[in-house]
Amino acid sequence: MTTDDNRYMKMALEEARLAFEADEVPIGAVIVSNGRVIGRGHNLTETLQDATAHAEMQAITAAANYMGTKYLTDCTLYVTVEPCVMCAGAMYWSKISRLVYGAPDDKYGYSVVAPQSLHPKTEVVKGLMEEECAQLMKKFFVNKR
Repeated sequence: MTTDDNRYMKMALEEARLAFEADEVPIGAVIVSNGRVIGRGHNLTETLQDATAHAEMQAITAAANYMGTKYLTDCTLYVTVEPCVMCAGAMYWSKISRLVYGAPDDKYGYSVVAPQSLHPKTEVVKGLMEEECAQLMKKFFVNKR
């Protein structure tokens, strides 16, 4: 992990806070290529009434539009919570080279549900700013109960 990793994860956390403020599950994502943010997003599933509107999907779509290609090789996805299988599949097909995530998802995360769903060449860094990412999720669900 690098200081750049921390900087980009802080950006993902800002996206997660936007989701929190919109009463969405607070997950945020940022995609970086060559030191430049090319995509960002946060959960919009309630706002859009779309089960596929996860933070990662929003960021992947934005990055693909920015790059003008469906392939995001040499890109890193920073996300506050471990991706689900759907998002891992989107990462697979978009060929994202590196995944950095904060908090694990012991119930719905790809590593629990389908550990082979990422592209075999994808480098994975787990647990960056894990406590901050987990606290935002805990705060959201405590408020829901």
